[in-house]
Amino acid sequence: MKKASKELPQHLRDELAALAAMPDDTIDTSDIPEVTDWSNAVRGKFYRPVKQQLTLRLDADVVDWFKRHPGQEKGYQTRINRALREYVEREERRAG
Repeated sequence: MKKASKELPQHLRDELAALAAMPDDTIDTSDIPEVTDWSNAVRGKFYRPVKQQLTLRLDADVVDWFKRHPGQEKGYQTRINRALREYVEREERRAG
């Protein structure tokens, strides 16, 4: 089975370059409705942070606690990651 190429064909790259070079006011957006109601918008819906797989030794009671206390996020690893991220962000704010 042939692997699909992620590179765009030259004619599509040329089209994109031509569009990128156009001033915004010359682009016809009349067929695109303007979004005025953002009440159902979800921040970060398509954001996927890069994950790094590693072996990490944690105290058994800490892992057990995360496994026994389900939160809004799906799995215990996700919740551990969230707790670590909150700690890092708090420390970065504190450091200035």
